[in-house]
Amino acid sequence: MNKYDFDTVIDRRGTSAIKYEWLDGVFGRHDVSPLWIADLDFAVCPDIVNGLRRRLDHPILGYYACPDSYWEAVSQWLSRRHAMSVKREDMTFIPGVVRGIAYCVNFLTGRGDKVLIQPPVYYPFRLVIEGNGRQVVENPLLFDGKSYTMNLEELARIVETERPKMMILCNPHNPIGIQWDRETLAKVAEICRRGGVTVVSDEIHGDLMLYGRRHIPFVEASEDAREIGIMLGAPSKTFNIPGLVSSWMIIKNPELRRDFYQWLEVNEFSAPMMISVVGAEEAYRHGERWLNEMLNYVEANLEFVDEYVSKNIPGVRIIRPDASFLIWVDFRGLGLCQEDLMDMLLDKARIALNDGTMFGAQGKGFARLNIGCPRAVLAEALDHLKLAVAAVCDCTANS
Repeated sequence: MNKYDFDTVIDRRGTSAIKYEWLDGVFGRHDVSPLWIADLDFAVCPDIVNGLRRRLDHPILGYYACPDSYWEAVSQWLSRRHAMSVKREDMTFIPGVVRGIAYCVNFLTGRGDKVLIQPPVYYPFRLVIEGNGRQVVENPLLFDGKSYTMNLEELARIVETERPKMMILCNPHNPIGIQWDRETLAKVAEICRRGGVTVVSDEIHGDLMLYGRRHIPFVEASEDAREIGIMLGAPSKTFNIPGLVSSWMIIKNPELRRDFYQWLEVNEFSAPMMISVVGAEEAYRHGERWLNEMLNYVEANLEFVDEYVSKNIPGVRIIRPDASFLIWVDFRGLGLCQEDLMDMLLDKARIALNDGTMFGAQGKGFARLNIGCPRAVLAEALDHLKLAVAAVCDCTANS
């Protein structure tokens, strides 16, 4: 018997939710189904909200000292969910994973240095690198028309010839949803350690493994990975609390973390806010049943989307993810250019998806779909997509 309700459609307008409030600015209209930004449309676990209320019932909100119980909750969660052993000195607080990546780029590389990414990949990686005066080096994923793999041979060549200082890894991968296997992660670590490359691993989707799969943290993949790896994670995607801006960083190698953690501390980049810590601790201590039920619901949404698309929308197929509530959708069978594809999705289907090319040129013909919403919302959106694709295909056939 499920305890939590994921079917109720909740009106979020007027709450300053980016997913809704930015529709006009990003898409030029607001009368669309917002299935884009990685934000769940599910009510947060009540234990998290109640824990925040209890703290806010106190009449004084003074300077906040992060309690040891928070770090115990994080380490116990990682042990329980990912069989990962973490010491207190391995960890530090960061106010968001993208900010954590930015801190790594700024402290561990210099202006003009090269930083490697694997597109199509989460677009802030490129923005942070280029916005801080570094150079992007690409090691694109290989795609055989059905699934993606790393081009490890090319990675080794790039590390040897281009000499990047850092690699930003996405594990599990966003937008494709791949959980890299241990052998692949260990090979990445071997190549990068040999080439003197620090690997920053964004693992914010690591708690969102589907169908009983296990997450493999990069720093646990091998001894090489522990020596050169920086792991970034958060409860934000896991428990739908990105507004609390609570994240953490783990570095196993004391030599790698010593000066870096000191720099974060003296600049107060690692000083947590009260609401961030209280909400995250409540999530890690009391949110596991909510998470398990939410993942079951997302799995059912994935099956619903896969079946609907395969039966009703020819020329469109989904890349089934290992993790997360995001689906990489392949529209190339429609024969549309990217501009016409996005116009069709927005103006005819009236759904707002992330343009595949924002994740890199390799995303041409693709879009990212967020299925973290009530099934009724998905059903309506897919019905609109079915009609829109049929109309476009009819027009194409008659032109």
